[in-house]
Amino acid sequence: MTDRSLFVAVPEVEGVLSASDVLASASSIAAVQRPDGMIPWFEGGHCDPWNHVEAAMALSACGLHDEAEAAFSWLADRQHPDGSWFNYYLREGVKDSRLDTNVCAYVATGLFHRYQVTGAVDGLARYWSTMEAAIDFVLRWQRPDGSVLWSLDASGRRETYALLTGSSSIYHALRCAVAVAELLGKERPEWELAAGRLGHAVAHHAGSFAPKDDYAMDWYYPVLAGALAFDAAHHRIVSGWDRYVLKGRGVRCVSSQQWVTAAETAETVLALEALGLHQVARQLFVDAQGLRLADGSYWTGMAYPEESTFPAAERTTYTAAAMILAADALSGTTAASGLFRGEGLPAPLDLPESSCSWSTGDCSARPRPA
Repeated sequence: MTDRSLFVAVPEVEGVLSASDVLASASSIAAVQRPDGMIPWFEGGHCDPWNHVEAAMALSACGLHDEAEAAFSWLADRQHPDGSWFNYYLREGVKDSRLDTNVCAYVATGLFHRYQVTGAVDGLARYWSTMEAAIDFVLRWQRPDGSVLWSLDASGRRETYALLTGSSSIYHALRCAVAVAELLGKERPEWELAAGRLGHAVAHHAGSFAPKDDYAMDWYYPVLAGALAFDAAHHRIVSGWDRYVLKGRGVRCVSSQQWVTAAETAETVLALEALGLHQVARQLFVDAQGLRLADGSYWTGMAYPEESTFPAAERTTYTAAAMILAADALSGTTAASGLFRGEGLPAPLDLPESSCSWSTGDCSARPRPA
């Protein structure tokens, strides 16, 4: 069995961040991680499983494998019998008992990323049952139009709508889950078909999702997740650029405010890299370094023109994690650097529902090129 874990080079972006700089960002995450493996947003703060996994991915990318293993172990130990996790955890107890489908799906992305970094299949086998239960939970809430309901509230009542960002992220996680299943010889064609239906909804049916287009994530996430590609993806990025990007600063969290957030900026870098727009992505990454602190951590966001941190003085582990993943994508350092370009994932399918109108010319049942 190949194991690359001892040979991981830390990502660096020449002329912007050295490997030591990026490792410092990973160390800022590890410094907040609790002894039981939980990675809260910040010291004394809450933890949500999605951002917990994102942080574990960044630790893996920088060779901090013991810390990453502790993070996945913490997650597996807290999984509910139905495959779900609560939305927010505290050091002791639970802050928010909502069950968010996207939060639950992201473990598949994290595990496949970890495999790509290390080449170790045993990690996939160890957490197969965790991932399988999580994906099966998520797909219980896939709607007839292919979209996935976003959550169940604290009383167990399901919400009535789907979110574009969440469904996009689930789409990418499903493709990761299919890749994991194939590596372990556990074929799950129903997951692949579910991904094809979901990808079609994201790419072609905006009306399936609650209108949240003020948020930058709804702009770039269909591209980042690979549900939109080629001309459609380029058009989406170009048409929204001036609305969501504050020149020389980064990406606005919401288009109506001059509030730049580092995580959204880093994720937009990943989306641009997925389109092959390397120089544009690099410049946006450079702009985001205005939110970096000397210890490698990042302010969550900053409001302009006053240049005040928002939330006030908040530094978050998930923000440092997103920056590390962006640095890896830009530099091509680890074997997982192309994950959000679709490298190593099964070719996407575009599977319209039987009720989908063919007369619009938007729909195609043909597989899309990888």
